[in-house]
Amino acid sequence: MNQSKINVRYAKAFFSLARDAGEMTALHDDMKKVYALCRDSEDFMQLLHNPVVNVSQKKQILKDLLKPHVHEMTLRFILLIAENNRETELPGICRNFTEMVRRNKGIIPATVTTAVEMSPGILEQIRRILEQETGKTVELSGRVNSAILGGMILRIDDLQFDGSISTQLKKIKTAMLAK
Repeated sequence: MNQSKINVRYAKAFFSLARDAGEMTALHDDMKKVYALCRDSEDFMQLLHNPVVNVSQKKQILKDLLKPHVHEMTLRFILLIAENNRETELPGICRNFTEMVRRNKGIIPATVTTAVEMSPGILEQIRRILEQETGKTVELSGRVNSAILGGMILRIDDLQFDGSISTQLKKIKTAMLAK
């Protein structure tokens, strides 16, 4: 089965559980913590991908590691994932769950990429403008990529607007070479 389909199925099941239990906020916070752990800890990801560590050992390690930090439902869900040998899918499941929560709340993700770091005030202005234009709540994050040279790249939901200097220079180069 396609890995993304697996991620979506597990995320949908957990989303339904969170909604039915009235624990959406707590479980969403948990999944963000677990995703951060997956993203930031190479050792944790090596554990999840290690075929030498058997399922019961992985479950015990996960339980010891996560129990003090997550809701009981989140812990049971993650242990079920490990029991079903899907622990390597945990980052994708967390991402899909978070996306479902955002959609449910009417929140759309947006990212603005610039050559230098933008001040929080500028990011806030961009967020307000995007919310006015879309009529939805925007969760904006800023990224720095010096390769774009200047300008910015705005990605909102599935749309991307590229106003970077590097892209403009590439377009000019292509136009000049075509003549």
